[in-house]
Amino acid sequence: MAHVLVIGGGVGGLATALLTARRGHTVELFERDPRAPGTALDRDFFGWQRPGVPQAAQPHALLGAARTLLRDELPDVYAEMLRLGARERHELDWFDVRPPAQPGDECLVMLLARRIVLESALTTALRGEPGAVLRHGEPVTGLTTRQGSDPVRVTGVTTRHGAHRGDLVVDAAGRRGGVERWLAAAGCRPPVVERHRTGLAYFCRWYRLPDGMEEGPRRPWTVTGGSFAGCAVFPADNRVFAVTLFVHTRDSTRSALRDPGVFESAARAFPPGAAWLDLGAEPLSGVLATAGLDNRWSAPVDERGPVVAGLVPVGDAITHTNPTLGQGTSLALWAALRVARTVRRDPGSVRFAAEHHAWAVRTLKPWFDFQVVADGAIGERFATRVARTGSAREVAALFDCALEDPVVMRARARVRHLAEPPGRAYADPAVRERVARWLEARPGYVPNAAGPDRARWEELTAG
Repeated sequence: MAHVLVIGGGVGGLATALLTARRGHTVELFERDPRAPGTALDRDFFGWQRPGVPQAAQPHALLGAARTLLRDELPDVYAEMLRLGARERHELDWFDVRPPAQPGDECLVMLLARRIVLESALTTALRGEPGAVLRHGEPVTGLTTRQGSDPVRVTGVTTRHGAHRGDLVVDAAGRRGGVERWLAAAGCRPPVVERHRTGLAYFCRWYRLPDGMEEGPRRPWTVTGGSFAGCAVFPADNRVFAVTLFVHTRDSTRSALRDPGVFESAARAFPPGAAWLDLGAEPLSGVLATAGLDNRWSAPVDERGPVVAGLVPVGDAITHTNPTLGQGTSLALWAALRVARTVRRDPGSVRFAAEHHAWAVRTLKPWFDFQVVADGAIGERFATRVARTGSAREVAALFDCALEDPVVMRARARVRHLAEPPGRAYADPAVRERVARWLEARPGYVPNAAGPDRARWEELTAG
């Protein structure tokens, strides 16, 4: 049995602690915020200021990968989320009649919920674990290490109340948690960081459907975009949904979108924004903005091997991905489960650190790379305002063809829900043939044509 210290009480930290405790280990979780998620969802979601988790009030996507893990590994958490109002949506229900089932279709179900619903369910379950201690309001201030080891061996953490020893420390503190700074102070070599700026800014506003209306429209598709801006709708729990607009960070109209009136006018210029806002939904928030996002991969291994032993990262501490594909929660849950399954294998050793990194490179890095490519295409399109041509046009056609063709939609959904990498799903000859026929029948097809033209957009954002 191992004793595990988890730094950070977000989704990755809570899941790591819970999954580890349920395998018979003991866990201490340290979170700087004195407040813990409860079951008063609207109060916590809209009224809780969380400067350490700036993304908490933004929309989150619980893709099929996340749903499958919760359903299989934490069925009580999954049931609690449904009890709190989360809803399921099968990707193939886009069609009036769901296509005949095939093996793997059970992985194509999204769980519609705000982040607070998942955090609340995980916290409730963790509080019931006799081997787990939650230390909210007790931030970690540093690491304890074994002197003279190479690489540095982390043996525990310090807080204002003193030192805590553990067999393994898990960094679930995110991008700005301070762990890299503490490792440097302990004499560790720096991690190898790969960073890609996205050039995208997001503006989100939350709404609730009118009384008696449990579901929003199935069509149009909830994500559309033009050559300079896009719109997405995120259905969530308890009739709540978010509308998001995204533009390039250098777009001159960006600041105007902070105004609720301007935001709504601009959102209604896109098919999904109009379809949902025309239902008479009640606004629940102002316009929430976020920018300066990047895709960041942090590898605690260099050409000499692991830079530290006794500490491994999960969640944003390994890879922070821009939210356009909604991968973050799924990747964090995968890493949490990996720690829980392997922590019995000499967790303080260099070998454990190396194997954890090798697993992350095999399992998480391909999805990080996919996100980088996708964001690069969006960022370039928004920066240049040029429609896609050539192979980029064919990629765009795959997504539009999927809305009409169940075979292509299934391939797209398998990639979207992290069930199959794009290089394999989209290489299927049947998929390629159907997309080619679809394009051939539409010689004038222009990708990303939904929404207003630039002149109209500037009128809307001028108020």
